[in-house]
Amino acid sequence: MHMADALISPAVGGTMWVVSAGLIAYCARKLQQAMKDSLVPLMGVLGAFIFASQMINFSIPLTGSSGHLGGGLILSVLLGPHAAFIVIASVLTVQALFFADGGLLALGCNIINLGFFPAFIAYPFIYRPIAGKGRGARRAWMAAVVAAVIGLQLGALGVVLETKLSGISELPVNAFLLLMLPIHLAIGAVEGLATAAVVAFVAKARPDVLDAASGPVESRAGIRPVVIGMAMAALIIGGVISWFASTHPDGLEWSIAGVTGTEEVAGSSGAVHRKLAAVREKTAFLPDYGFKATEVESVPAENAAAGPEPWPAVAAGTSVAGIAGGLITFGLACLAGFALKPRRTNI
Repeated sequence: MHMADALISPAVGGTMWVVSAGLIAYCARKLQQAMKDSLVPLMGVLGAFIFASQMINFSIPLTGSSGHLGGGLILSVLLGPHAAFIVIASVLTVQALFFADGGLLALGCNIINLGFFPAFIAYPFIYRPIAGKGRGARRAWMAAVVAAVIGLQLGALGVVLETKLSGISELPVNAFLLLMLPIHLAIGAVEGLATAAVVAFVAKARPDVLDAASGPVESRAGIRPVVIGMAMAALIIGGVISWFASTHPDGLEWSIAGVTGTEEVAGSSGAVHRKLAAVREKTAFLPDYGFKATEVESVPAENAAAGPEPWPAVAAGTSVAGIAGGLITFGLACLAGFALKPRRTNI
């Protein structure tokens, strides 16, 4: 559900940049008031895990579409909403700048759609009331599925409204909405199950980490099993399992194709769009999670059109992108965490 710049006007994109920056500042202030040392490595490793997980598109049966995890709810349950929002903003920024996944103008929209709704709506108002304070498996799984579905529905609605307010595409809002909401209902159900599975792993490895929303465990040694487990998962998913991602268009592309007949909307020729496209061309060293075309042997046109894309797509570029992106996200999220730690003064 990463929006491209072609859907967004400068006015809407700029406004959402300001809103997301304001929310990041708010979250930073809240974290500075109660930041614990143990939160920093968790932010880094979970950021890398979500980056890698978002590379895995899973097919939605009978639709010809696919989806991927948003990750906002997983982060909120394990880190609390304020740290979760900063981490998901880090993930989306790395994807847009270095991997050409999501537009730079649309970055603020993507941060709100994939970060705000799960962290500040789905988690506090849906997940926590249903899951309760206990660790009952049934309630936790139900809470994760319901909260993920609602969070993703709100995000899909946000995409449609932001596109409509921008007014630079010819997507009819009613038809677009009627495709976006049902397909993201299915994607949300899968995300809910994945969220519940991750939370169940953490609950088994280190139950007190689940208290991160109110203040995580003080000892870094106490969270070591979770940090090691998530780091290994991020490496394996980004380096190997990413080869097995579905080749079907994601829910947003599928919805656009259902309305227009093509998965992409014609790009705007405005000055802002052109300048941001030029910036991304320079910063994206692994566009679309692979080596640039000039860095690998090109495929003859007749062979490229001979059949469907190979699956699994075993490619060194994909593995490099998964591992490099995870490391960059880890570093950025940790840097944010260190910057927000309260400074101790010697008296």
